[in-house]
Amino acid sequence: MTTPADAVEARLRDLGEFIRDQRRRDRLSLRKLSELAGISNPYLSQIERGLRKPSAEILQGIAKGLRISAETLYVRAGILDEKSDDGGVAEAIAADPTLTDRQKESLLEIYRSFQRESRPAS
Repeated sequence: MTTPADAVEARLRDLGEFIRDQRRRDRLSLRKLSELAGISNPYLSQIERGLRKPSAEILQGIAKGLRISAETLYVRAGILDEKSDDGGVAEAIAADPTLTDRQKESLLEIYRSFQRESRPAS
């Protein structure tokens, strides 16, 4: 039986593999992407190996370095639900430099809970 911890580990491995694949696609070294993302080389290596859960801010830096949308990484990390109809709210929250990572995550959780409450029952 799969436990929630197993699911988190699998999600982190998937995220790390995706980041590594994107980095290799762009022919970036680990060192170069870490510089572009503004994080240390060892930390990026741990993310790629699925050993660390990066914050929304770290994912945003990695996305910028890879020239992909931060939302793509947020979905893979489980911060955002895939194909959410949020009208750019999530992107606006993620891009706000005045909010901490924890504040961003809290706002997104609240926003998603409101969306779930207002959806018609299936």
